[in-house]
Amino acid sequence: MSIGNSPEDDRPSEDRIPHADDNRPSIGRVLQQARIDAGLTVDEISQSTRVRIPIVHAIEQDDFSRCGGDVYARGHIRTLARAVGIDPEPLLAQYGAEHGGRPAPTPATPLFEAERIRSEPRRPNWTAAMVAAIVAVIAFVGYTVVNGGDSGDKQQAAEGSTPSTVKPTSPKPKPSTKKPADPKPNPSDSAIAAAPRDKVTVKINAADGRSWISAKDHNGRLLFDGVLEQGQSKTFQDNQKIDVVLGDAGAVQLFVNGKKIQDEFQPGQVERLSYTKGDPEVG
Repeated sequence: MSIGNSPEDDRPSEDRIPHADDNRPSIGRVLQQARIDAGLTVDEISQSTRVRIPIVHAIEQDDFSRCGGDVYARGHIRTLARAVGIDPEPLLAQYGAEHGGRPAPTPATPLFEAERIRSEPRRPNWTAAMVAAIVAVIAFVGYTVVNGGDSGDKQQAAEGSTPSTVKPTSPKPKPSTKKPADPKPNPSDSAIAAAPRDKVTVKINAADGRSWISAKDHNGRLLFDGVLEQGQSKTFQDNQKIDVVLGDAGAVQLFVNGKKIQDEFQPGQVERLSYTKGDPEVG
């Protein structure tokens, strides 16, 4: 004789364990067929029950893993069954038989996140944005026109009401009777006129046309290499010697140590010349 029940007595007998009827349709199939018979789409069921579309599709495929737990799976089954007009209790009993009876407690945070209905992203309303932009432009133009007219009227009124306190204009100065000062001589001209005897001074004047020229000092250092346009001139000085090359000797005039070179160069003639502190010598 034993006191109390043995562990074997707590086990439910096989006749008390509910057996699923293999011939009855699945929960998802029943809900799907009832929705179709009611003429409702998945989108309409989702909008009326606030159960997201992916969860509705999953339940109709007998996939309850996306419900967030047994508690919410049962709640979704009950909600969907009522939405399509069928009794939810047989489906809940069938769910309990197939998934282990009472639902296990589910943490609050995952349930809350699973139940939350996320609104679909809205597309931007370009028509409303366009209308708002047009209204803003019209308002800005109107504001500019109104303010511009007001400012013009105010300016005219201010100008008309200004007292005659304007100072009299000062009389125009009489033209000066003094003669203008004589122009200062060109530094190159003065250098030629007062050419120092201890240096060699060469001035090249492009009087009759443009010419390329080159000038070097006695050390061979390049003083100038370029084109003189007609009317331009260049002056060079050195302690010992100036070497020049004239690309068009007939277009230039030479002044060496204050004296004009009278050589008759022909147009287009190239000349290589060298001058020292003494009288000019043709190199």
